[in-house]
Amino acid sequence: MDKRFANIFSLTEDEAIALLDTPPSELKPGDSRYIAASHLINFPTDQAIAALIRAVELEDGSLDTRIVQRKAVESLGRLRARSALGVICQCLNSDDVYTVENSVWAIGEIGTEDPAVLEAIAQLLPQPDQPYRVIIQTLSKLDYPQSLDRIRPFMDNGDEPTASAAIATVSRFTGEDALMEGVVEFLQHSSVNARRLSIQDLVDAGYTPAIAPISQCPVSIVFRLRGIRLLAAKAMGAGTLTFEMLEPILDATVRDHPATLNLVHEYDQLPALEFALQELYQTDFGRCYLATQTLVESFQHQAGPAVIASFRDQGYNAYGAHYHLIKVLGWLRYAPAYELFVEALHNPEPQFQKSRAAAAIALGELGDQRAVAELETALDSPIWDLKYAALLGLKTLGAMGILTRAAAGDDPLLQAKVAAIAPSREAPV
Repeated sequence: MDKRFANIFSLTEDEAIALLDTPPSELKPGDSRYIAASHLINFPTDQAIAALIRAVELEDGSLDTRIVQRKAVESLGRLRARSALGVICQCLNSDDVYTVENSVWAIGEIGTEDPAVLEAIAQLLPQPDQPYRVIIQTLSKLDYPQSLDRIRPFMDNGDEPTASAAIATVSRFTGEDALMEGVVEFLQHSSVNARRLSIQDLVDAGYTPAIAPISQCPVSIVFRLRGIRLLAAKAMGAGTLTFEMLEPILDATVRDHPATLNLVHEYDQLPALEFALQELYQTDFGRCYLATQTLVESFQHQAGPAVIASFRDQGYNAYGAHYHLIKVLGWLRYAPAYELFVEALHNPEPQFQKSRAAAAIALGELGDQRAVAELETALDSPIWDLKYAALLGLKTLGAMGILTRAAAGDDPLLQAKVAAIAPSREAPV
């Protein structure tokens, strides 16, 4: 579990438990039982789990208590607290759909083979207004094929993420691999949510033919790289994929030029420079990539100063746009952005992690040999995509002499990449 953002409340375990146990009517201004329930995922102890269970069992009818209950169920799921399974199962009967959703998800995280529990989850499917996607995912994860006939109707559901999960689950339960192409099609859907979640369904199904289509899906590189690496590990373990086959896909994904993506949006006419810049702040990365392509191809001579100005005005603190602004400046090979790239390369804040890899690629594009020393330091980072991007940046700069040390202790993909760049070393994959 990624806990980079978890321990931010400066509470001890005892303080969090005491706060969670405080009756709502006795809370002081600024106190938050919700924060306490969130914070207790940092403490996998019997007393923390017991406190979360008490929060789930508390019923006073207030919205605040219900919200805390939802979070407590989620935290118990993250802690994989088997002792809480009974009380969480009782929440499947809640009239609050969000509590039901968290409860189904938590049961999936904790795990169970109890047919009574699995059937209770499956019986939610015919009921109206339920969290169908989570229900279907959980029934698949916990391997309950007895729910197959109840899942089939959702393959044509109007909610694309629900349909995607249903198709993947039916394929798994029946062995009909051809059905998975229906999930692959969602990678090009106009809805960014459908695109993102279809990647998760392809990973959950272990559908390795989707590696290349995932690499071309216009969503955040975080979703694509995770999907590619998980599926590649399975395919390479089965002997159906080699690093030589995977390398161009990984390179293109880490470089992340919009020309290597299948964009799902388009402009009716060439937009103004200012409009394209603002599109980099969209939450749908498909629109960001279209704007990047437009700025690089149609405004290459005037975009640089405007991108810098946008960065200084608001982009420096908007981590999604931050990434795309760095990428645009890199593809423009805008030399005045050198110091900005170096700053981004060494930014320690976790929300700007993908910008570090973007800066590594951008520094390579500039062709400035000063960047060699900067990129060399990135090889000591534990961040996988940053290391891979640094290798690409150093290769672009022709600085391959120091690469062999980057393989020591790294995962097989990074070792193989070093060997591919420095042919004197034998690739281990």
